[in-house]
Amino acid sequence: MILKNPALYTDLYELTMAQGYFLSGRYQQTANFDYFFRSLPFDGGYVVFAGLGDLLEIIRNFRFHPEELKYLRSKGFKKKFLSFLEDFEFRGSIYSVREGEIVFPNEPILRVEGTIVEAQILETVLLNTLNFASLIATKASRIKQAAGDHAVVDFGLRRAQGLGGLQASKASFIGGFQGTSNVLAGKMDDIPINGTMAHSWIQSFEDELTAFRTYAEHYPDSSILLVDTYSTLKKGVPNAIKVAKELEEKGHKLVGIRLDSGDLSYFARNSRKMLNDAGLDYVKIAVSNQLDEHLIKSLLDQGAPIDLFGVGTKLVTAYDDPALDGVYKLSSINGKPTIKISENEEKVTLPDSKKIIRYFNKDDSFYSDGIALDDEENPAVIYHPYIAHRSTIVSQLKSEELLHNVVNKGKITIDIPSVQESAEYARVRLSKLIDEHKRFDNPHVYKVGLSKRLRELKIELIQKA
Repeated sequence: MILKNPALYTDLYELTMAQGYFLSGRYQQTANFDYFFRSLPFDGGYVVFAGLGDLLEIIRNFRFHPEELKYLRSKGFKKKFLSFLEDFEFRGSIYSVREGEIVFPNEPILRVEGTIVEAQILETVLLNTLNFASLIATKASRIKQAAGDHAVVDFGLRRAQGLGGLQASKASFIGGFQGTSNVLAGKMDDIPINGTMAHSWIQSFEDELTAFRTYAEHYPDSSILLVDTYSTLKKGVPNAIKVAKELEEKGHKLVGIRLDSGDLSYFARNSRKMLNDAGLDYVKIAVSNQLDEHLIKSLLDQGAPIDLFGVGTKLVTAYDDPALDGVYKLSSINGKPTIKISENEEKVTLPDSKKIIRYFNKDDSFYSDGIALDDEENPAVIYHPYIAHRSTIVSQLKSEELLHNVVNKGKITIDIPSVQESAEYARVRLSKLIDEHKRFDNPHVYKVGLSKRLRELKIELIQKA
């Protein structure tokens, strides 16, 4: 994670509330906060949880340094509070689903336990980290689903929102991409790096053929030639064929060509025919240019002979749904369950410490999830969160709990997963989600229910409020 000193990467109100708790003598009160999201992005059926590794690294380095305290002093924070922050570090506990887990709305997928001050101060950086990473991992997962066995690579750094491009490259790999153009992401997380050439390389030469020959001379075993600078089928592909033949004579092979404009299906089909007719069936065809899962699906449905998709803007900006609505809500204070009331039923929070139980079909696919109080036995029946008469019997189903302790009394208790481990876990878990939940149009709603005790506690607190 590139953020080395994260303490001031926060909203002002987190610190003003923390000072308020301190000055009123309430800073040692214990609190539990839940992280969850309310709606699914992209009109989809699931979310790939990502960002946990980065969050744990942030917590490991979460300190207020002298220059940061000096800045806060200049903004009017009290001396006593700043003295308290001098020794501040997170000493609480965190329970989370694994990075790469497939999750659904209103599930408490991460819980923070600690003093009210330390739990409150983490809110903004936690939301910033988990919301964006999970959003991009989910978008990448959908794109990879559309591409099937075809390779997909992140080309989005130049269009990303600042340093968010670094997190996007990591999240897209967790979501199923095979590589990135982002060199720093490659170095930091051992993600395969990929790239071709720009139109400027070709324009800088007197003619396209010389540009191709020069590039191939320097990169005889890794050249992918961009063929649409002037005329794709009249110049670009014929020139690429000439260079490919010259490489063959020297004992090398052209890796591929790239199409970056126009009717990609039309140009891919015609380029493939020209390459095959020249005996170059091994030369791959890569395409880019405003791709997303819908366009990729359309291209493949048309039978376009494409081997690799380079996806940029619509991946790293989550173009059609640019924010995951993850929230961080208090669920207990000093051991007493608490609830946030809303006129909108879906915004009423779930009280107290909870666990998530996943239930499986006989074929090991996901059946449903249950949310129960942390201290109760796994329920035999789960109830619809909003419709009183709907329930599902789950007593005969195989199950597992999804929340695991990842920080205990300030100490990280797990080996922070590599992006490769999280990507593999996401791949396996997504394979267990039935296709009806993964379709792009009107995906089937995945069942998430409440235990009887949790449902009753929720109703009781609503009535008291």
